[in-house]
Amino acid sequence: MFRAFSLLVFKLIGWTVTDLRATSGPLQAIYVVAPHTSNWDFLIGVFARSIARLGHARYLAKASLFKPPFGWIFRALGGYPVDRSRNSNLTEQVAGYFRDIPGFSVAITPEGTRKRVEKWKTGFWHIAKAANVPLVLVSFDYAGKEVKFSAPWWPSDDKEKDIAALMEYYRPFRGMNAEDGVK
Repeated sequence: MFRAFSLLVFKLIGWTVTDLRATSGPLQAIYVVAPHTSNWDFLIGVFARSIARLGHARYLAKASLFKPPFGWIFRALGGYPVDRSRNSNLTEQVAGYFRDIPGFSVAITPEGTRKRVEKWKTGFWHIAKAANVPLVLVSFDYAGKEVKFSAPWWPSDDKEKDIAALMEYYRPFRGMNAEDGVK
């Protein structure tokens, strides 16, 4: 039912979803979502996740979002709180979810914030390596009103090269606040 609602919303606002994952059913993966430049990205992502039939995919978000009175909404929509104020070995924790929870997948924004950053956080790359799962690159292109899911992309053993290639992949896509996206 939520998928039908999501399809209606996307039709009304003129957005589309392009899914190149070439899989029928859930894919255990890290969904790397970029550019992340607006609070609206959350709603666009929730609708796109439903349209692409990825209801099993969870997401990481700052812990303050999970406090009352609205925290229950973020949990109900698949959120896992992250306390960024302390080192909690999040990489190993999330890699453990992949081992312990059948079909577990998670969406992560490599910028780690909606503001412009010069350098991405690389935890998603480390998690993918530790859990031996691929990345699916999810682009939010406000200019073309499209959410695009790439084919699965396996990280190599060269983190710097991979991050540079990923940033280059996302360069053409424009977030809502394009000046905050990948340069």
